[in-house]
Amino acid sequence: MTILFLIYGLFIGSFLNVCIYRIPSGISIIKPPSSCGSCGHKLNYIDMIPVVSYIVNKGKCRYCGSNYSVQYPLIEILNGLLYVLVYTRFGLTLSSVLYCLIISLLITISIIDLRHKIIPDGLNITGLVLGIIYIIINQKLIDGLTGAAIGFGLFLLIALITNAMGGGDIKLMAVLGLIFGIKGILLITLSSFVTGAVISVILLAMKIKSRKDEIPFGPFISLSALIYIFFGSEIINWYFELFKLH
Repeated sequence: MTILFLIYGLFIGSFLNVCIYRIPSGISIIKPPSSCGSCGHKLNYIDMIPVVSYIVNKGKCRYCGSNYSVQYPLIEILNGLLYVLVYTRFGLTLSSVLYCLIISLLITISIIDLRHKIIPDGLNITGLVLGIIYIIINQKLIDGLTGAAIGFGLFLLIALITNAMGGGDIKLMAVLGLIFGIKGILLITLSSFVTGAVISVILLAMKIKSRKDEIPFGPFISLSALIYIFFGSEIINWYFELFKLH
């Protein structure tokens, strides 16, 4: 099962690369079939085997020799490894399948936001559908709806006060609130600002970014959601135990 989760993760990771490239350009993720971005040659199945094709072809197009971005195998590997971690952590359950899909969605959102500074509505709608399925399966309707209202309301308020949040961030927080409920969205909110502050300081210190550069917030939200998926229960329990001690 671990190997199967890895394989599924790698192949879905390959599909995520298609989404990352096409969605911001308004191109269908289904048609036309995948092709080389340089010569336009239609790719065969053998050209699209995750990671393996990239290694065998030395990161180049088999038809014109143009270099492919290292992003392709990295996204595939990242998605595959996260799927394995989900299976290791939660076993073979319906929740595991939904977590895997949510994680793939967050990866896609993060890369698109980093590149284009947008979170497309279509991705948030996909998350909304996954969220509705999740709260129905886990019978957490009230907690989910309340979490969605808190996530939406908090980030809308922050956006109005600071003018530093986009509509995509606000909608994403509503989706995550729907999925993870009240405790989850509060922890994700806190964690996103902490990770955002730390990483931003590092980027500024290393002069990768300047104070004038916009740093998209979607990746920090996504990273915080990943932290909650894998460690949320432990963090919340630790906090309440710490509270009891005091």
